[in-house]
Amino acid sequence: MSSPEPAVRAARNGPAAPLTVAVTGAAGGVGALLTERLAAAPEIRRVLALDERIGDADGAEWHTIDVRDPAIADLLRTSGAARDRGAQPAGTQPVDVVVHLALDLDLESDPAARTAYNVRGAQTVLTAAAAAGVRRVVLCTSAMVYGALPDNDVPLAEDAELRATADATCVGDLLEIERLAERAPRAHPGLNVTVLRPAVLVGGTDTALTRYFESPRLLVVAGSRPRWQFCHVDDLVSALEYAVLEKVDGEFAVGCDGWLEQEEVEELSGIRRMELPPAVALGAAARLHRLGLTPSPAGDLAYTMHPWVVSGSRLHEAGWRPSWTNEQVLAELLTEVAGRHTVAGRRLGRKDAATTLGAAGATVALVGTAALVRRARRARRR
Repeated sequence: MSSPEPAVRAARNGPAAPLTVAVTGAAGGVGALLTERLAAAPEIRRVLALDERIGDADGAEWHTIDVRDPAIADLLRTSGAARDRGAQPAGTQPVDVVVHLALDLDLESDPAARTAYNVRGAQTVLTAAAAAGVRRVVLCTSAMVYGALPDNDVPLAEDAELRATADATCVGDLLEIERLAERAPRAHPGLNVTVLRPAVLVGGTDTALTRYFESPRLLVVAGSRPRWQFCHVDDLVSALEYAVLEKVDGEFAVGCDGWLEQEEVEELSGIRRMELPPAVALGAAARLHRLGLTPSPAGDLAYTMHPWVVSGSRLHEAGWRPSWTNEQVLAELLTEVAGRHTVAGRRLGRKDAATTLGAAGATVALVGTAALVRRARRARRR
């Protein structure tokens, strides 16, 4: 999806009126960090924090609501009966910008329920924003929507085709949200939709890609050449603020400058590789997922095999730069996952890891699974 208009506009200068901003998913994760940041920003008049529970950010007006509830449109039109902690309601000033961060990206969630929540939530927020006269909606997906393919440019331009397929965790949901974002301005003239696509997100996150670094060995598929680019949540929050303040338009990627080669990751992490042939690795991953032993489908492996590095040039042109490097984010990630034990995307309890699936045992388990897959194939050929 490419923007037909310039992706960068001049920063808001001078005595522009302070904004009223609503944040969905405001009680946790990136939403909580952004809510706290916006509540302290001088350019922001008022922050409506929308979630199914009350969070901790002071200075925001809290409303408990499911983002799939069409009644969200009424909240965006007026302050309503604000459940306020630390701020005074500001009358009936309508919302200028909505940042939609209420997404379920939990690996353990039921896939059908997760998709229904993610897609319906984005659909409802976009429709409600248009009905309430909101001028801008900011969405957050992932750079994964570009797809991880051996012929990808390194780095990818931000207007590159979205070539991902829906066979990796949550990617199908994110692609559908991208399609909704593309259609919304046509269906609702006057509504601006801005989309951020972060690289591998680190900082209190739990994804198939962060779990990759919880394994006793880094699985490398023979013949592949992965590149690793990270995005710290602090930088994502900073970029989201840029979008709220209308310093950027359209679709843009967020991440550290440059990337790390697999060999650099292994050297920096001190974790040795385990290399498997493509058929063995993909077959084992598919079988483990099919049997319900791991939450990660085989499609997740593509993102550890092929490059999907993004340039971030649109943000850079607007004056934004990341405050974290790939090396720093990797170090942060390794600190976060220390003591966790994961095999093929399945996190093990301390007892399992210490007894049957310690560092050596985990490697044997994965290789053993691959051996079983090979044995089954040979049996079918007879």
